[in-house]
Amino acid sequence: MTRKVGIIGMGNVGAAAAHYIVASGFADELVLIDKNEAKVKADALDFEDAMANLLHHTEITVNDYAALADADVVISALGNIKLQDNAGDDRFAELPFTRVEVRAVAEKIKASGFHGKLVVITNPVDVITSIYQEVTGLPKNHVIGTGTLLDSARMKRAVASRLGLDPRSVTGYNLGEHGNSQFTAWSTVRVLGKPVTEIAAARGLDLAELDHEAKVGGHTVFRGKKYTNYGVSTSAVKLAVAIMSNSLTEMPVSNFREEYGIYLSYPAVVGNDGVVEQLQLDLTPEELEKLQASADFIKQKYAESKEALQ
Repeated sequence: MTRKVGIIGMGNVGAAAAHYIVASGFADELVLIDKNEAKVKADALDFEDAMANLLHHTEITVNDYAALADADVVISALGNIKLQDNAGDDRFAELPFTRVEVRAVAEKIKASGFHGKLVVITNPVDVITSIYQEVTGLPKNHVIGTGTLLDSARMKRAVASRLGLDPRSVTGYNLGEHGNSQFTAWSTVRVLGKPVTEIAAARGLDLAELDHEAKVGGHTVFRGKKYTNYGVSTSAVKLAVAIMSNSLTEMPVSNFREEYGIYLSYPAVVGNDGVVEQLQLDLTPEELEKLQASADFIKQKYAESKEALQ
């Protein structure tokens, strides 16, 4: 069966996602869309130049929304990262731009007849995922944001680095908004066969410091090179591959939670029907309070976004 992926927005993030897909052979067909026609055509040619030295072949189509009709997954990577330059580490700095652009793109996706799964990277991702679902009319479980899949990876990297381990040896979640109100749910984190709280007590780890490190990891990367791309693009491709391969992988992604009435990050099982099962964690009262506060913040920003466009 042919695997087909579309990527909308070929900036630093979209290009990194496309390269990962092409180099790894994750798709048989790839549709690249960007307003900058010269850039997206150059990327396509660059990938085609790479084909002779790759193990896999990928057919590439450029700037054709109609080609998305039979795509398995479309990844939204559009944005304007320069708006964060003087924003004080606030992902909502992009919202005045992205809420307008995304509505226009979502209408084009809908008009194409696309009926696959939509993976959203575009920031602020929880609000933007909500907008995509609203405009496209796709089922809520078919529209998924990368959310704290990246923040959780940053947490695992921070914990593992203190313990001299591979980050894949750490399990657990960061929850809520992919932004400043997200938090590490330490009650879910395990390493070396034990709850991380036990390991922290025995080895003198400062969990508050590690939580902060996970939260500001993106800001640290941004300040160094004025964008982030590898971590988040890898998260998006992992999500896309889980959908196409029906791997039924459990991961913390931005999905619609009825009890909060909004998209936010909470672990879910992902397969070819998008979110196929939502987990129910045994969180502490403090963690539940933080999650509610994060949900309230996202809902407020989503409401403000809708008002601004009326």
